[in-house]
Amino acid sequence: MRTGRPSSPLTLTDEERHALERWARRPTTAQALAQRARLVLACAAGKTNTRVAHELRVTKQTVGKWRSRFLAQRADGLLDEPRPGAPRTIADAQVEQVVALTLETMPRDATHGSTRAMAARCGLSQSTVSRIWRAFGLQPHRTETFKLSKDPLFIEKVRDIVGLDLNPPDRALVLCVDEKSPIQALDRTQPLLPMRPGQVERRTHDYVRHGTTSLFAALDVKSGRVAGTCHRRHRAVEFRKFLDPIDDTVPDDLEIHLILDNYATHKTPLIRRWLAKRPRFHLHFTPTGASWINLVERWFATLTEKQIRRGTHRSTRALEAAIMQYIAVTNEQPKPFIWTKTADEILASVERFCRRISDSRH
Repeated sequence: MRTGRPSSPLTLTDEERHALERWARRPTTAQALAQRARLVLACAAGKTNTRVAHELRVTKQTVGKWRSRFLAQRADGLLDEPRPGAPRTIADAQVEQVVALTLETMPRDATHGSTRAMAARCGLSQSTVSRIWRAFGLQPHRTETFKLSKDPLFIEKVRDIVGLDLNPPDRALVLCVDEKSPIQALDRTQPLLPMRPGQVERRTHDYVRHGTTSLFAALDVKSGRVAGTCHRRHRAVEFRKFLDPIDDTVPDDLEIHLILDNYATHKTPLIRRWLAKRPRFHLHFTPTGASWINLVERWFATLTEKQIRRGTHRSTRALEAAIMQYIAVTNEQPKPFIWTKTADEILASVERFCRRISDSRH
């Protein structure tokens, strides 16, 4: 009776068995490698290739292949060998040329580069230039804004305000205060076409103005609640009218710290007299050109995104009602903004940025 070619005996060391068992049972191991590990373990148990193939539902040729690979190369033989691919066609010099031209030159007919223009200039395909840009994190089509404060007391003010955000004093209320003005009540010249399957909402590009309003808002740093009122004008008189309810509603035993910018409305003689009569109010002015440090500005951005930018209002009264409704809804489940960076981390980041722009040739 013909039994076929005998298989070479397969034995495992304790270290090899441990490694193969780990590969076979770990869910993160590639399934192909896990199956090969189970195949070798079964062979090491003295099972024939036919039986192993039947149990693992593979062909006998597959069992023979990986059995032979393991006998020849041990555990390394179960790994995939490098696959021969297409030869590289883009040389390092060409990659360097694309990166250098992107960083150091400007197109003659545009303010920023494009993949098509760079491809034509370097004799490469557009997809190749795109891959090189992605590999080096180059995005000529994008731009961001920045502004460095020139306030001589920048460091002191940053430490003061960040300290209030991270460690508010006991028996005190910390409020971020500012005004958003002017907010325009805009209505489209024709009715909106609502969204429907396969079509986004449509609106006319032009609009009709129905007046403006100014929103005075105070964000409670700890709770995330917002107090706000709208006024048609933006003067010290309106600012005082905004502060009066805060003074009336906050318990007398609490100190009140106001974080606000350097707008002239906040420093008029009227406001100074009002504050002189209320010594529990403490003002903390942000550095000039650094509105980002006032958390209420972040809340204003959310208000604009969710309520104002795409809103349509046929009157100033309708706009003000929409704003107050938004404040009421958000105050039902307020979520405070969490300040994470310390003053030292912020100042170190500013220092690094200053060094970058001072070393720049632009």
